[in-house]
Amino acid sequence: MPKIVLENVTKKWGDFYAVDNLNLVIDDRSFITLLGPSGCGKTTTLRMIAGLETPTSGKITINDEVVFDSETGVNVPASKRHVGFLFQNYALWPHMTVYKNICFGLQNINEKMPLRASLYIKYIRLSEIVLSYQLIEKLVNQSINKKGAIDKNRAIIALIDEFEISSFAAKELFEIHFEKLLSDKEKEAKAKEMSDKFKTKADKILEKYENKGFDINKDGLVVKNNEVVVTKRKLDVEEIDLKIRYVARVVKIQEFMDRYPSELSGGQQQRVAIARTLAPGPKVLFMDEPLSNLDAKLRLEMRSELKRLHLDTNSTFVYVTHDQLEAMTLATKICLINNGVLQQYDAPLDVYKKPANLFVADFVGNPAINFVETKDCIQKENGELSFKIFDEIDATFIPNTEFDLKEYNNLKEFELQNKEAHDKHQKEKENKDKEFKYSISRISSTNEDEEGKQVEFVLGIRPEFIKLENDGRLDGEIYSALPSGMETIVKTKVGTDYLLTGVIFGGVDYKINAKAKINFFGNEIMLFDKQTGKLILQGKLKIN
Repeated sequence: MPKIVLENVTKKWGDFYAVDNLNLVIDDRSFITLLGPSGCGKTTTLRMIAGLETPTSGKITINDEVVFDSETGVNVPASKRHVGFLFQNYALWPHMTVYKNICFGLQNINEKMPLRASLYIKYIRLSEIVLSYQLIEKLVNQSINKKGAIDKNRAIIALIDEFEISSFAAKELFEIHFEKLLSDKEKEAKAKEMSDKFKTKADKILEKYENKGFDINKDGLVVKNNEVVVTKRKLDVEEIDLKIRYVARVVKIQEFMDRYPSELSGGQQQRVAIARTLAPGPKVLFMDEPLSNLDAKLRLEMRSELKRLHLDTNSTFVYVTHDQLEAMTLATKICLINNGVLQQYDAPLDVYKKPANLFVADFVGNPAINFVETKDCIQKENGELSFKIFDEIDATFIPNTEFDLKEYNNLKEFELQNKEAHDKHQKEKENKDKEFKYSISRISSTNEDEEGKQVEFVLGIRPEFIKLENDGRLDGEIYSALPSGMETIVKTKVGTDYLLTGVIFGGVDYKINAKAKINFFGNEIMLFDKQTGKLILQGKLKIN
């Protein structure tokens, strides 16, 4: 499986930057989600890697092979990049069976690949499998229909799955009919007879190759002078069937192969689309919001299936979604984009616990993070920060790491003075990068800065860090409570009209307008710079 590298990749139409100078390394066998709001550049990024969209500038490498380079003019077409693409719309052929839908792409493959002696492998395998006649008989006898007769199709599927063989090989095993023989002695004799016949067929195939100066290695590949023969060719019917049966097992649609798409549920159609994409053995599997057409329950089930599929196939998955819960649960890494610009590229829990900026903190998490503005910030001799929150409440922030406020402010001032290159680039962009407008939750629904209010820092408090306790230091009032059994989402009014959202785990409920006392729990409360939006520190928050 390959590693994918994007270097300074940009895509623009006129002065509109869909993707702006993106640098990204997608590791081998990882599951990457491209996450962000609608129109942020997720799908454009995916299509550029796949070769369906041409970047304006930059370089893209897949498995150490340059597939696009604006400087040298390299642009490998999508059909040659060995990637699979799963769209939001399944695009299944309605007049074709499931088998033919999966088969369609395989039949059109015509490229250089090792020459494989498929029939030789088939008969060598059959000569070995047929000796397990007791298991063959058991599988056939278990395939009984409602009328009490053996269901041939069900029996063949059972043989395919048990021995991982093609349907052609399974049919030859079934036609022996071990279940009709009366004694174990007859069955054993028949098994040895058929084993010899299959071995003879394999030997005849090998002899034909040897007469032409070729040999067949242990993997069934044709070799000449100890080198595997590579030639431009199509897949033969045995190879195609083996690939189809393999992906059918992976996505669990073995019994649907003779059905038409209209006879399948949405989830089953999704599985067929995945199987069709996997069948050619792509280096990378790209998925553009493939679950958005499914209902909530089925979407949850398919997430589990996709995660299992990623492990089973050892493939590299790149997945586009605007659903942050989907990104969190599926990905090994999240690539969060806004307005074409990479905001953060990290493991899901790192994105959640250590967001790079206010936008990331706000976008990831449900219920959403609480933002609380601070004013009159000073640093004590012991390194703690003292400030007011909710207009007049004194609070102390205890950093997890050493922090010098004066030194930080000097460094920030220096960085702001050296923004000329970035500002010049911004003037070229039609879709200029704007400062993220975070939302302060208030009953009055206004988020405008008050006249003369000097806000330097913004606290980010996840709902699970808020506790309602008898010895709570912050007075509040229950504004709303939404119990769901496993947890209760509580909005508490504090100060004049500010709202804090908390998640209380367990089957509890709270009376509206009841008095409440609040504590802030843990040492992962975040402190952001209001001007730059960047995360500065994490630590504990205490009410004085």
